[in-house]
Amino acid sequence: MKPIYFLALSLLFAWPSYQANATEYTLDINREPVTITGKPIEKITVNGNIPGPVLRFKEGDEAVITVNNLLGTTTSVHWHGLLLPGAMDGVDGLNGFTDIKPHSSFTYRFPLRQSGTYWYHSHTNGQEQDGLYGPIIVEPKKEVIKADREYVVMLSDFSREESGDILGNLKKASDYYNRARRTVGDFIDDVNRDGFGPAWENAKMWGQMRMSPTDLADVSGYTFLINGNSPEQNWTGLFKVGERVRLRFINASAMSFYDVRIPGLKMEVVQSDGRNVEPVRVDEFRFAVAETYDVVVTPTEDKAYTIVAEPIDRSGFALGTLATQEGMKGEMPAQRPRALLTMADMGMAHGDMAGMHHSMMGHDMAGMEGMDMGGMEGMSMGESGWAKAGTPAGMKALSYADLRSLAPQKDTRDPTRTITVRLGGNMERYIWTLNGKTTDEAKPIKLKYGERVRLKFINETMMAHPMHLHGMFVQLENGQPAAKMPDKHVVIVPPGQSYSVLLTADEPGEWSFHCHLLYHMASGMMTKVVVAQLDAKDKPEPQPKQETKSEGVQHHAQ
Repeated sequence: MKPIYFLALSLLFAWPSYQANATEYTLDINREPVTITGKPIEKITVNGNIPGPVLRFKEGDEAVITVNNLLGTTTSVHWHGLLLPGAMDGVDGLNGFTDIKPHSSFTYRFPLRQSGTYWYHSHTNGQEQDGLYGPIIVEPKKEVIKADREYVVMLSDFSREESGDILGNLKKASDYYNRARRTVGDFIDDVNRDGFGPAWENAKMWGQMRMSPTDLADVSGYTFLINGNSPEQNWTGLFKVGERVRLRFINASAMSFYDVRIPGLKMEVVQSDGRNVEPVRVDEFRFAVAETYDVVVTPTEDKAYTIVAEPIDRSGFALGTLATQEGMKGEMPAQRPRALLTMADMGMAHGDMAGMHHSMMGHDMAGMEGMDMGGMEGMSMGESGWAKAGTPAGMKALSYADLRSLAPQKDTRDPTRTITVRLGGNMERYIWTLNGKTTDEAKPIKLKYGERVRLKFINETMMAHPMHLHGMFVQLENGQPAAKMPDKHVVIVPPGQSYSVLLTADEPGEWSFHCHLLYHMASGMMTKVVVAQLDAKDKPEPQPKQETKSEGVQHHAQ
């Protein structure tokens, strides 16, 4: 009897290792009035709020999320940055998924194979801009980041206009929202600084290109929010002096890059796009639409610290507070000067006239033929204006080159081929392209399962593009050794520059690949990557089937 007894006992204690906890949420997508800027307006809400609720899971859970579409139009939810089966990715027309029909429901179900800070948003039309977004936190099996408390800090750009109207205005005139055009006074300042000749040639050149050096963002007039709160509403996170406070920053904006700082506090960057990195101490960081950064701060004074997120066009602030008690508010930051774009932002550094003409043509073909280049000989192309954050001397701003993966990369193979991805557009018609093709024209990028490739981005425009590949992480070729290259699911490609990443095609299916600036994606800057399914001869040997038990935890997120 003893062997049977011990066998039964061992099975009893082994049982928990076969359990799979199903953490369940219900999300109601509706259109109803919200009051964010002092006057009610109808927007899309998730469970009655903007942003939607935090969905919190544990690594190894099964996520079961029922989406009830109460709208009069189709909708979808994409789980940004999560590794999951293609049919659960939430992109209409890919992997057999179709948008959720009006007044119907769909249940997403997938395992949580990772941990970290992520987010969810609609992938249907402009619904992301109109309110359909929220945070996702996946807690690791073993936490290595030490903190006494934590907060989600979700940034977004709120407009009282509907997304469809914004896109329509951009199609009418790409500079429709450029409210910081250069003036005669600015020209006089240039003359005083550089002399009449260079100032005149610079002004003439921008005029011939029908572009503006102040065009850092396509859309302005936003109210910038932290966790759905305007600067006046002052979102506040409490702390006790000496505590390590983890802040999970998520850029859920439609179109806005931010420079983020907390005056008086150093930030220790510990995670990027959900992946742990070796800690980097910085004073500020710039992050793009859809990126996430986790930082740890340690307030040492009983006072209010201001969280400052300043859009790169310097058109306002998203503001919040870290304080020891409610009602406290830190100092209002001074607005930093708006940077001006330069010829270097068009890939024309070092007087490369050939590259200059090529870049111009890629960005805005209208008006470029026959343009007089003679007056530009010997002109200084300058440093990149886009890159100027206004970081004070002696302060450290985060760079991609600073990021080092905390865990060694599993795949350190050299790529077998390079795939060039040219980022282009025609501002006259507000069309954005990948390799000269819009979404409808583009052929998919085809990859073999398991192959290692390099994606080389060449930005032929004067705007930075945050490029996002669904379903897989890429590794930045940022100067770190292969084993330490950081994972990313969004990559900023600066204006007029090139950047390369490595990709292991280890997730079979059809994956959306696009610029995460919403109106760039909607205007053609999107295609798909197809990772070929495994052939029968390539599939791994079947493993013995193990019985699992599912324990459901139901949440109707508030």
